[in-house]
Amino acid sequence: MLQPLTVLLLVGCAVLGVLAATHLMRRRLVDDPILFTGLALEVGLLVQLVVGLGKAGAIDDGAERATFVAYLFTVLVVAPVAVFVAIKEKTQWSMAVVLGGAVVVAILVARLQQVWSLHA
Repeated sequence: MLQPLTVLLLVGCAVLGVLAATHLMRRRLVDDPILFTGLALEVGLLVQLVVGLGKAGAIDDGAERATFVAYLFTVLVVAPVAVFVAIKEKTQWSMAVVLGGAVVVAILVARLQQVWSLHA
């Protein structure tokens, strides 16, 4: 995988998490900065999907390759679902969902990098 892309995605997760935590503490709902940060993160994740699928053949172990590809597709779903739930949920806790989604995406991206580093 591309190390700069992984770092960029982790920074995007941190920015989304900080925004969500700030909104949670101020009891604010979803607004444009949350949506645009989530969108930018999703675009980065799509780039990661394309790069990862192109390089997945370099992983020799079939089980690890399957895990890698599953993580590539799973990480795409988390952020949009978290933001969608936050839009539909009209309480302050909607930002806790976005914060949790940012943490999960960061963990999945780090795990993708770990699988790639071990087997490619």
